[in-house]
Amino acid sequence: MPTTEITPTHTRHPSSSGSSTTREKEKDAEINVTTTSRPESTASDRTTVPVPLSMKLISILLVSLIGFGGHWSSGVTGAMKSTLKKELKINNTKYALLTSSQDFMVTVLILFSGMWTDRVGGASAMLYGNALFSVGSILIAGAAQCRSFKFMIFGTVVESLGDIATQVAQYKIFSSWFPPSAGFAATLGFELGIGKIGSFVGKSSANIIAKNTGDFAWVYWTAVFMNIFTNVATLVFWFFTKYANKKFHGTNDPATGEKLTESNKKFEIRKVLELPWTFWMVMLFTAFQTSTAIVFSQNSTELAEQRFNVDSIKAGWYSAMTQYIGFFLVPLLGVFIDILGNRITVFAVVGLGCFLAMILIAFGKTVGATAAAFGIYGVAYSFGPTVIIDGIRTTMHYQGVFGSAYAIKIAINNSMNIIIAMITGALQDADNNSYDRAVIVYAADSAAACCVVLVMVVLCFRSVDMRSLQWTRKQRIARGHIINERKEFNTTGEQYERNKKISGVFFGLVCLLIVGAWAAYIWGAATGNNY
Repeated sequence: MPTTEITPTHTRHPSSSGSSTTREKEKDAEINVTTTSRPESTASDRTTVPVPLSMKLISILLVSLIGFGGHWSSGVTGAMKSTLKKELKINNTKYALLTSSQDFMVTVLILFSGMWTDRVGGASAMLYGNALFSVGSILIAGAAQCRSFKFMIFGTVVESLGDIATQVAQYKIFSSWFPPSAGFAATLGFELGIGKIGSFVGKSSANIIAKNTGDFAWVYWTAVFMNIFTNVATLVFWFFTKYANKKFHGTNDPATGEKLTESNKKFEIRKVLELPWTFWMVMLFTAFQTSTAIVFSQNSTELAEQRFNVDSIKAGWYSAMTQYIGFFLVPLLGVFIDILGNRITVFAVVGLGCFLAMILIAFGKTVGATAAAFGIYGVAYSFGPTVIIDGIRTTMHYQGVFGSAYAIKIAINNSMNIIIAMITGALQDADNNSYDRAVIVYAADSAAACCVVLVMVVLCFRSVDMRSLQWTRKQRIARGHIINERKEFNTTGEQYERNKKISGVFFGLVCLLIVGAWAAYIWGAATGNNY
């Protein structure tokens, strides 16, 4: 398949600190670009043809439809917080335990799920995962019907087992069809935009369904019907990928020439343990920013009830609109990142926007301040997932372990969610169900994300590895040889041992974070008084 090669003007490895030689190579690469054709070497590629754009678009549409149902279900529990506490006769402590049950199961199994998805492929993982997710949703609906808190926890655990498989699989599929700056971010943006519509409909309609039917259990039965649709779409997609894999060969990264794959011949554990340091900087950012966003989203409806002094239906509409009304911005952001890069800039916008929103909520307790905070948060929340997931993919040396890398991100987020939920739940119960103390934790968490962004900005001026996140599509293609040199430098060259140690330290910290989250959850389940 024709690919773009870059003829390098230097042969010496660039230093990790971003020397003048490296900057000269970046400038020279804009001029010394030659296009050649390189035939594929494998027999299977000679008997197949490249994947046409029409097939890629069908893939995006099917995966987005699958995600729509999942996002619908995810928006329900947060909107029903007040109703669940009333109908199940639970307090904030037990509600936090309910929402953390899924987080706990994810932290236990997600790393293994990521490596398994890399090995077998995303389509197969989604097929099994969505089936199990549907079983869990049926159990949750049954628990709501009989008003059983313990049974609902059991259903949430079963549902999470399916969610563990599907969370990684859908983005693994995208990574195998679209390289960075060549459709990956735009594809993410479209899927996440459709997902936000699903979350908005699920969250805004939950209390309406409960009120009009006279039984909040119908909210969860509606989610069951949506999951049936999701399973049908997943089955269609599974047959679609079977057909596509037989007829078409893989896509190549136009900048580096790397061939993208959906599944590996073996488990690539060494590559997972030696992820680049730039990847871990993105993980630091998401550890603080995403945990703030998720925990706040889970509690925003009840917060709106208190601050705006409205009923649960209006509060559900307010919180849903502020969080998901920016769905149309997400695909546009994806296109922007694909063409113009500037990922660090977007990270800064997300971090600062979320921090400003949390500050307004924490210290501006008026209706106006809260409304402004919801609006600012809505924009920052819309931008976050796309740039984080694309940042993960762009920093990686090997696309084949993207599933494992994304699984690490999920493990970090869910571990942080458990810990933040533990702290804020305890503060809310101790403060007579008020959010006045809990929102200070949100503000502190978002402030930490801003500090990480500041470090990333500084490193942009010192390291080509971090600076590459800012490159436009044209710059990335023109400087593809620099990316390949840095890959060799960090995986086999002078920087290998240092990068290996850095990755090992961060991976160890992730394991400690996961164990800490386990301890918090188990203690809460055993004593019932730590949230």
